[in-house]
Amino acid sequence: MTTSKLTAAARHGEDAATGIDGIVSALRLARHGWRQRQDAGRDVERFPSRAGVEDVVALVAAALYPRRLGHFRGTPVEEDRFVTAKLLAALTALEREVGAELAYWQKDADAAFPPEQAALIARLFGATLPHVREMIDSDVEAAFLADPAARSVDEILLCYPGAVASLHHRIAHELNGLGAPIVARMISELANERTGIDIHPAATIGRHFFIDHGTGVVIGETAIVGERVRVYQHVTLGARSALGTAPRSPRDRFARHPIVEDDVIIYAGATVLGRVTIGARSVIGGNVWLLSDVAPDSVLVQPEARALQRAEGRALRQELEGTA
Repeated sequence: MTTSKLTAAARHGEDAATGIDGIVSALRLARHGWRQRQDAGRDVERFPSRAGVEDVVALVAAALYPRRLGHFRGTPVEEDRFVTAKLLAALTALEREVGAELAYWQKDADAAFPPEQAALIARLFGATLPHVREMIDSDVEAAFLADPAARSVDEILLCYPGAVASLHHRIAHELNGLGAPIVARMISELANERTGIDIHPAATIGRHFFIDHGTGVVIGETAIVGERVRVYQHVTLGARSALGTAPRSPRDRFARHPIVEDDVIIYAGATVLGRVTIGARSVIGGNVWLLSDVAPDSVLVQPEARALQRAEGRALRQELEGTA
């Protein structure tokens, strides 16, 4: 075969691989391989909709805070009608998304879910909303008391990332407990995208919880946080290693995140890993790395930064600049 023919054949093969038909064919193979490896059989056609879950959160927020988050303007009687309409729309949309999730999990269930299961979860969730409102209110109050920069509680509810994360977590936590973990996780990830705060829906968090600034905060699935706890940006309440990377005891597997007791303050950048307990009223300083229990009323800090003498500082600058 001549060089020109070889070049043409190579180009043809390249066109087949990079053309639309070739890409579609390769994607089909990738899909089939994934489904075989992951034991296909779930009803992914009815997987919860991200847009649908986002609508549920917006409707619930409007029902919880009709004037501040629902933009309602009118009389108290009209306000109740507004809340009723938003609540009915929210629960109807939630029933649809939970139904899609139950269809997804059906393959793993021992028996068929009752036809009314999604509606029941939606109704039970609706019954939790007065409690959810109370918990969010307590978090907003905690922020107002702790942050002298706050001018009003409304500013906190509307503007503070910690309040956004709190609202999403309080909603997601109830749904997780009622048996809709995927919908709950989608709600927590909506907050994560908006605020940079990542709270697993199963984490248990008490009243008057304040996340100041918030970006980079991570709170794991089995974490337990008491009342009146304050954490700052880039705090991690995490596990020591991912499941499956090391032998795990039942305690490590099912209770692998920290317990933070009442009235604890954890400053920016602190990392707390494993099922350790931070005793009540303790203060954990910035950038502390913590793997063991802390007694109540403790104060843990890193050594304070040291000012170098002039000659030491000059030598260090030269070394960093590569001029020494």
